[in-house]
Amino acid sequence: MNITEQYYLDNSKEFFDSTINADVTPLYDHFLKYVPDKGYILDLGCGSGRDTKAFIDKGFTVDAIDGSMELCALASEYTGIDVKCMDFMQVECHEKYDAVWACASMLHIGSDMLPELINKLRSAIKPNGIWYMSFKYGDFEGERDGRFFVDMTSEKFRNIIDRLNGWSLVEEWDSEDVRRGKNVKWYNVIIRKE
Repeated sequence: MNITEQYYLDNSKEFFDSTINADVTPLYDHFLKYVPDKGYILDLGCGSGRDTKAFIDKGFTVDAIDGSMELCALASEYTGIDVKCMDFMQVECHEKYDAVWACASMLHIGSDMLPELINKLRSAIKPNGIWYMSFKYGDFEGERDGRFFVDMTSEKFRNIIDRLNGWSLVEEWDSEDVRRGKNVKWYNVIIRKE
């Protein structure tokens, strides 16, 4: 078990409680304008299930996965769907999803692994489908607060995406953390499968 997995094992309830009521409506507004009505969304690293439930309540079909068995149990109870505990690289399907939502989850994947993961999951997304990701803003990569993080900037992300085939950059923007007592700047990006 790596440090990030251990962190979520030890702190799943506290993490659930600290994120479940965070109002990320502005992020939904950016994302959902690219998703067809009643579209199929993969919530990649769903954490508390907050976003999964919001999308279901808006009429979307959602599959949700997370790497923490404890968070999957809490999210399943909260959302009313079966949240699967699995590694992101284990997603195996072909052109199933209109969109992938990865809110503050790809930030636990090392920058050396991000291109491989993005390419791997490309097959799961329908043609012209989109993928939202968010990262803490900056150049840091390593252990912080008991977890592994890779921070991101526009330049750093463009260097990754420019090396990959079949993706176009749709939108990118910075945002502030909406959780109480958190003073964190976020880098947000939406890419499209060509």
